[in-house]
Amino acid sequence: MSDDLPSAVAPGRPGSEVFPTSPLGERVEGLATGRDVAWEPLVDYRRNGVSETTIHGAVAWASGGKIIHSFGGNVLCYGRSMMKPVTMKIFAEELTDLFSWEQKAISLASHNGDTEHVAAAQSILTEGEWGLMQTPLDVPLVQFGRQVRRARRWFHCCSGEHAAILRGLRLRGINRAGYTLPQHPFFAAYLDVLRGYLGEDWQPVRVARDGCGLPTVSNTVDELAHLYAALAATRDEDWIWEAMVRHPDLIGGFNRLDSTILKAGEGKVIAKEGADGLLGLSIVHDDYPDGLGVVIKIAHGWNPQATWYIARAVLGVLGIPLRNPYPLHRQKAFIVPGVVPPDRLAALEATPTWDEWDPDDDRWYYDWSAYAGGGRGDGFGRYPG
Repeated sequence: MSDDLPSAVAPGRPGSEVFPTSPLGERVEGLATGRDVAWEPLVDYRRNGVSETTIHGAVAWASGGKIIHSFGGNVLCYGRSMMKPVTMKIFAEELTDLFSWEQKAISLASHNGDTEHVAAAQSILTEGEWGLMQTPLDVPLVQFGRQVRRARRWFHCCSGEHAAILRGLRLRGINRAGYTLPQHPFFAAYLDVLRGYLGEDWQPVRVARDGCGLPTVSNTVDELAHLYAALAATRDEDWIWEAMVRHPDLIGGFNRLDSTILKAGEGKVIAKEGADGLLGLSIVHDDYPDGLGVVIKIAHGWNPQATWYIARAVLGVLGIPLRNPYPLHRQKAFIVPGVVPPDRLAALEATPTWDEWDPDDDRWYYDWSAYAGGGRGDGFGRYPG
């Protein structure tokens, strides 16, 4: 950065201490970056046998306090919005009788910003309290057609969570000013919930500001899988599981992956997406009496289609059918075996990543040698000699 330009982050300026010093990125002892992580391929898209796109990431399966399968490394990341079912444990008791099921569901949501999402979030607070909510100004997360709406805080995908936090703090008699800051009692309560699952000595390696303004803490993929296994094991202790199952379309919205999984699971699965590139699955299954948690982390960030294929594979080997996402254009997706434990590979083979397709409309190859002489001609039917 040139020193002769006016800047708040140039060397010697007030913001310089919080600004990167090099476009190559600093190295921090003991803190692996994405360049250091041994990401594994999870799914690749092929056209006539040639891989055109390969999606890397990490997957962890946990049950009964143990990691039962890991693939792609124990990556450190931020739980982001995937943590909302854990966050709301703070206020689970206070909000049990005061919230409707719609209000409970929207408090756990990363919603599209549709009319029903905004209405449910707004209903949590009195109109006089709306000004307290500090989500960033935003437009709907998924929009259809021509959009002329101005950015509003209620359109932000986390508005329901923020409203519920404000309501919960009021019920506890806690000052709501500064509720998005790490020094606020809300964040201390959140850390207590995490320690209840991960151990009283657990400490986050990093705390950062999430996209919605709340603090987000770093967790390993294994830790996140443990948390989601615990959600299944404690599902009857509060309203969180039932709220997500009752109103799946409030959790995400139309054609969102987590909403679709919630409907497909028929009460046996809760799912929650999180930026960037996270999907948490909490599963009730006879083979895992202590609850099963599966977390998928996509290396390059949010990719609902690729995550959908992987989730279909994971759920499919557990006997929970999930429809395929919209078809690829003259490609096919292929799952890497490591996304599931070795004893479920046979079931993975029986879970195709495509539906019935028209071989003419969806043809991905040409029998080119039959028409071009095996490539030995000059392109006009003439051959040497």
